[in-house]
Amino acid sequence: MSEFLVVTGMSGAGRSTAADGLEDLGWFVIDNLPPALITKVAELVGRPGAEAERVALVIGRGGGEHLEDVPAVLDSLRADRHRVRILFLDAPDDVLVRRFEGTRRRHPLAARGVEESIADERALLEGLRTLADIVLDTGELNANQLRQRILELFADKDGEGHMQTSILSFGYKHGIPLDVDLVFDCRFLPNPYWVDELRPLSGLDRPVVDYVMGQPETRAFLSKVDELLTMLVPAFVREGKSYLTVAMGCTGGRHRSVVLAEALSELLVRHGVACTVFHRDVDR
Repeated sequence: MSEFLVVTGMSGAGRSTAADGLEDLGWFVIDNLPPALITKVAELVGRPGAEAERVALVIGRGGGEHLEDVPAVLDSLRADRHRVRILFLDAPDDVLVRRFEGTRRRHPLAARGVEESIADERALLEGLRTLADIVLDTGELNANQLRQRILELFADKDGEGHMQTSILSFGYKHGIPLDVDLVFDCRFLPNPYWVDELRPLSGLDRPVVDYVMGQPETRAFLSKVDELLTMLVPAFVREGKSYLTVAMGCTGGRHRSVVLAEALSELLVRHGVACTVFHRDVDR
């Protein structure tokens, strides 16, 4: 049985970067594949002696022709007992506009202006977005951060039957991430930013960790979150959820949320839940 990952999403949201990251992980990446040829690729991959066990299909370019055929094609792959997942890359419209203006690239649907073309493409891709196993918001990610997220999400070859859990820290002033399932606000805790010697440090530095974890509210908060996730994680697994992303937010994303994301990860690992940690705004 082979594993197929369909990589799709908005133009300018990072499909090429995601494809590069998957290639680094050993995936066989096919770019700009017409949906009608997906079953042909599956036949080739399924032949005895074929070496490509994990195939990433990057679709949605060139105007998005025949995208309405994709769901039926993917259902046929699942019927043949292949593992199939969909990754949808997205970003806010204003970010996409800035990216196209910054690179002076033409939008694939450039019959109209950039903003109108983005709206047209969003409408074309809405069906695939609804079906996606994971929607990854790249609006606040640079190319290196996006590549790192791809490595974290798809590096595990033995993840079948398990839910992949990610812990994300972020800063509210940089925007709430759109691609998360649960968000916890850490701004009720004292802010290390207002301690002069801690301000230049981050939540990855021991003095900040000691400060945040030394607050009496921190332990109580983590205990409640741990209790909640102990109930929710098995329920999500039973429902067949493939990915769970839990976000911890503070004002700037450098101190409190980073400490709590790392602490929550350690708690989940103790419960046998494998997870990755990503600090979106720690370097801002």
